[in-house]
Amino acid sequence: MNIEEYIESGQLELYVLHQLAPAEAAEVEQLAAQHPAIRAELSHIELALGAYAEAHAVAPPAGMRERVLGGWQQAIRQEPTVAPPAAQPTMTVSSAPQEPAYRPASATNEPVMRTMPAPESGRGYRWLAAAAAVLLLLSAGTNWLFYNRWQEAQSQLVIAQSEQARYAAATQAVEKRLATRTNELAMLRDETYRTVVMTGTQIAPGARARVHFNPATKAVYVDVNNLPPAPEGKQYQLWALDKGKPVDAGMLALHTAAGDSLQRMKDIVNAQAFAVTLEPAGGRPEPTLAALTVMGQMQ
Repeated sequence: MNIEEYIESGQLELYVLHQLAPAEAAEVEQLAAQHPAIRAELSHIELALGAYAEAHAVAPPAGMRERVLGGWQQAIRQEPTVAPPAAQPTMTVSSAPQEPAYRPASATNEPVMRTMPAPESGRGYRWLAAAAAVLLLLSAGTNWLFYNRWQEAQSQLVIAQSEQARYAAATQAVEKRLATRTNELAMLRDETYRTVVMTGTQIAPGARARVHFNPATKAVYVDVNNLPPAPEGKQYQLWALDKGKPVDAGMLALHTAAGDSLQRMKDIVNAQAFAVTLEPAGGRPEPTLAALTVMGQMQ
């Protein structure tokens, strides 16, 4: 397998975003365990996503909560309150004989007016205290409601930033896949490539695959039409036959073996034929002839 092209395929970004099927995710984990370059790239992608989310985070202005809550409290304190009515003097009518409003001149030269004592003001103070308690409760409830709304808005902002980071990473993965497809199309149109059709053997008569080999650049691409699914713990391996000697050309990725896309394999200096065998995961230095699945000669 060409590790560099696999890294550029976009599979790792989709793995970090949890967008791969379970089988494809298992393949990424298996390759990461085998190749330090893939492990390093996974760590780089995870750090890049975290850095993107942190770089685009929008923190609320300093003191925003205190200013907002203080504004609500000030607005409530400034609400006009209705003052209790002033006590008015009252006159009472008594059944007893009324004394004249003025004493005789012989007693005093100044008139004397009889008035009643002022009513109690304790009831008015109790009313003011009750009103203040109600306003205090209303203020506390309003502040608590607004604080909860503010916290909810902060949570929504964090979610939006996370989704933005996921979208950016998914877009990057799509762009990588588009670039890969563009390169594959250019390769298929390049007349310097020679195509080798590999047909199935007795163990898989319906299997079909093709190899595109460029003798000038030594580049090799494999394109699977139909291969039986590899059992658990097994993986397909491509071989180039140079004068009858098998040369390891790399392991087929799971999505390649399923026919999802072309895969760049190891460069081959010279070959007259190509073959694919089913080997233990990770491959072997020598092919298992009993597991030969497809083979084809160069024309």
